[in-house]
Amino acid sequence: MALGDLMASRYSQSSVMTAVVSNHFDECASSHEDADFASHRRDSETASSSHGNASASTTTSMEYLPQNKVLCELRHEAFEGCVPTGPSDNGLVSKWRPKDRMKTGCVALVLCLNIGVDPPDVIKISPCARMECWIDPFSMASRKAMETIGKTLSSQYERWQPKARCRYQLDPPVEEVKKLCNTCRKYAKTERVLFHYNGHGVPKPTANGEIWLFNMSYTQYIPLPISDLDSWLKTPSIYVFDCSAAGLIINAFHELNDWGASGSSRDCILLAACEAHETLPQSAEFPADVFTSCLTTPIKMALRWFCKRSLLRESLDDSLIDKIPGRQNDRKTLLGELNWIFTAVTDTIAWNVLPRDLFQRLFRQDLLVASLFRNFLLAERIMRSANCSPISHPMLPPTHQHHMWDAWDMAAEICLAQLPSLIEDPNAEFVASPFFTEQLTAFEVWLDHGSEHKKPPEQLPIVLQVLLSQSHRFRALYLLGRFLDMGSWAVDLALSVGIFPYVLKLLQTITPELRQILVFIWTKILALDKSCQVDLVKDGGHTYFIRFLDSMEAYPEQRAMAAFVLAVIVDGHRRGQEVCIEAGLIHVCLKHLQGSTPNDLQVDPLSKKKVDPLLLQWLCLCMGKLWEDFPEAQIIGLRADAPAIYVPLLSEPQPEVRACAVFALGTLLDMGADSRDGVGGDDECDDDEKSRAEISIVSSLLSVVSDGSPLVRAEVAVALGRFAFGHNKHLKSIAAAYWKPQSNSLLNSLPSLANIKGTGSGFSSSNQYMPHGNIVTSQIGSLLRVGNDNSSVVQDGSVSTSSPLANSGIMHGSPLSDDSSQHSDSGILNRGVSNGVVNHSSSKPLDNAMYSQSVLAMCTLAKDPSPRIASLGRRVLSIIGIEQVVAKPFKTSSSVRPGEPTTTSPSPNFSGLARSSSWFDMNGGHLPLSFLTPPVSPPRPNFLTGMRRVYSLEFRPHLINSPDSGLADPLLGSGGSSGASERSLLPQSTIYNWSCGYFSKPLLTVSDDSEEIPARREERENFALEHIVKCQHSCGFFGC
Repeated sequence: MALGDLMASRYSQSSVMTAVVSNHFDECASSHEDADFASHRRDSETASSSHGNASASTTTSMEYLPQNKVLCELRHEAFEGCVPTGPSDNGLVSKWRPKDRMKTGCVALVLCLNIGVDPPDVIKISPCARMECWIDPFSMASRKAMETIGKTLSSQYERWQPKARCRYQLDPPVEEVKKLCNTCRKYAKTERVLFHYNGHGVPKPTANGEIWLFNMSYTQYIPLPISDLDSWLKTPSIYVFDCSAAGLIINAFHELNDWGASGSSRDCILLAACEAHETLPQSAEFPADVFTSCLTTPIKMALRWFCKRSLLRESLDDSLIDKIPGRQNDRKTLLGELNWIFTAVTDTIAWNVLPRDLFQRLFRQDLLVASLFRNFLLAERIMRSANCSPISHPMLPPTHQHHMWDAWDMAAEICLAQLPSLIEDPNAEFVASPFFTEQLTAFEVWLDHGSEHKKPPEQLPIVLQVLLSQSHRFRALYLLGRFLDMGSWAVDLALSVGIFPYVLKLLQTITPELRQILVFIWTKILALDKSCQVDLVKDGGHTYFIRFLDSMEAYPEQRAMAAFVLAVIVDGHRRGQEVCIEAGLIHVCLKHLQGSTPNDLQVDPLSKKKVDPLLLQWLCLCMGKLWEDFPEAQIIGLRADAPAIYVPLLSEPQPEVRACAVFALGTLLDMGADSRDGVGGDDECDDDEKSRAEISIVSSLLSVVSDGSPLVRAEVAVALGRFAFGHNKHLKSIAAAYWKPQSNSLLNSLPSLANIKGTGSGFSSSNQYMPHGNIVTSQIGSLLRVGNDNSSVVQDGSVSTSSPLANSGIMHGSPLSDDSSQHSDSGILNRGVSNGVVNHSSSKPLDNAMYSQSVLAMCTLAKDPSPRIASLGRRVLSIIGIEQVVAKPFKTSSSVRPGEPTTTSPSPNFSGLARSSSWFDMNGGHLPLSFLTPPVSPPRPNFLTGMRRVYSLEFRPHLINSPDSGLADPLLGSGGSSGASERSLLPQSTIYNWSCGYFSKPLLTVSDDSEEIPARREERENFALEHIVKCQHSCGFFGC
């Protein structure tokens, strides 16, 4: 019916009425809950227009029907059905963050080579592999060769982990190994220890998994049980075993820790050169320590192996590989380019074959472990060609035939083809490989055809690597942004692959071309994971977004994204709030909000251009989150005259902007003494100025209590809840006067109250005008006093005009004129404790009229047509001591006075009384319980003789502890509660989380339901047209 009401309203406005209706009220039927509001306004305007234009035309035309959208905005979808959720700090995408960052602090190298003496269980071929760490041990004295090999291996590990402390033992006895292990564990403390064992000069491990060492005189081989080694190194640790039959050692570790049966919580990683039944390769084309060479010098090993199998084997000498120019960490050189491509290829292979948690553990937790496992993939490829299978724990699936190795071979061949010319001419220019350009193209193709339900793009780790290059960075960021825009699953994949530290570091760049896409990427990340706010503040990333927000070159929607990022940074994060205030965020936001004119689209005071509603929306939310529960920021906002800047936004045509403006104003309200701890009180902000600001804010909020959009009304309820919490004592006194039991004089003068009606004039002050004056009808009970005012409200059967209650038309709503239904409604007034909310407010009291109007507004919201808003309104009323109760029916047999007639008829006969309903009647269908309590006061024979007794509601403090009463929330009935419990009573705002949903949806491309929108729109338009025709026929039938 909301759609029919909306279209009929537009029809009547265009063809029947001559009055011009503001754009603000065109939104009044923007949801199903606003149908009554729209209908009421349409009736009133039709009545008023009929006096001025009785001969108005009743014809209509299709040109008055909007052809763009019919209730297809985000706010129209399931307002009642779901509670929006904002960015999460422990949800789906938060799993990407490594739980335990770790570092390998110490490396223990044990080399048992025994140069010149072959082990008794190994028969070597001729020619045989000799090279150890690319050094021929027979080219020099054995002792010198041992020292050279040890130092070389130590330097190779230090290149992968520069801060690790490397120690080595050459042909050591058991005692020296024990000492080395204990020393490394003591030095590493809780960090990881790497133990590298080279057993090329000793027998194979035993069946029990024992490794061989030497005695002090080198006359015997001494076995070392794995259990002893494990007890010395403890965990976390990583072992590398480069010896034949190394799988026996892995099996021993499995038995020791019972990994196969129940798993183990021990952080122990194992890398072994071959399986239990295999022997290391002895071919002369490989070094003797081929497994170690793959782990520590992967580029050299990969190129040597590749050259012997490629077309370059005839034109390229192996010795040239040792002369490749450049450094591994310089991507502009040939060696750096090869190392960069190798890292991208191995990361991509691991990403595509490993489970996400295992990939995080092995490739993102520890720098040295990640390097070793990348190189382990190469070892598997090379050693499998020699019929040897490296193994590991955790076990990895086979990767030696992955198709990305073909991409590596092609890139290596292109780079090596330039090697001779680069060596001959050191000034020759190196031509970069097309590898990354081609992989980005492949990723772009996937973006054009891929989706959540298809295989993820395998090039994602390569995109991460490309971010390191300035030449490819912009394209990589653009494609990454397109990928993140596909949904939360895409953000989760990107963060899991390790994109976060790269985009965080890019915030330090000043390249203007990257600003917009970086803001977009961070918008997508923060729309799903709030925990990144800590990292942004720690690295000073907030200043990047503040500068972008203050720039005039960016589009409004992009600046809105920057405002969103800043809002997430300050959301519940005190340090984030502090650094943003220091960076001048309040000044920037208020500067761009100033210069607006009511009922028109905002105009930016600097660029003189119209401000996008989305930007206005997030400027308001950013400010609201900045000073939410932060007294220092609230004081700065009040001194900057923020309320005066936000008030014009309450007249904006977009409900989202109005709701966000209400949210920003509500967070400026004082929450009481506990919210101002550490603030200097009068020294910080004058009480009079603060009171005037609060009056202005509350007056503005009261003016939109009956706003046509449920989004706005819900935020008004939340804001009034904050006001009620801060001014609890004063509002309770007003509410107490409203529901104070009637005196005899009031009962005697009951007939005279029949002529009292709501004035319908809104609030008494012009700046507190409410769009519908009769919103206060049937809301408040009988009255005697207002606040601490000693002047009688009811004197000699008349209402005192000095009372704000009379000015506001509150008398139309006395519980004495309650509905005749036996299922009446009620509230209770809890004085002193107020349902668990202790009266500790130290806020300066405002005038009673303001408190009276606030109570009226709360009651209006409590009977809102929207169940969600009505629930918020009732929660606000509970803060000031008004709460739902369920009490047993009054027993007439024991309480009826002698001579007073009774009847079981459900209909009372209050002749002459103005009929009204209590503040729960409009939501009677939503309340699961019946509310039956004794009458408000004993009926008087002179007025109520012969009338039926009515079960109505009364508001009694003692009912709070009555066994017959039932509270909706057990917490509310407690005699006292902690500060956290008191704050939990406050209704929570949803506009922020609801608005965050915009950025979690696709922004760069048309959404998948684009075809459904026109169909849904056409269906609703047809529905509206049918009801317009019915209305026309009805008007013709009744002679309208």
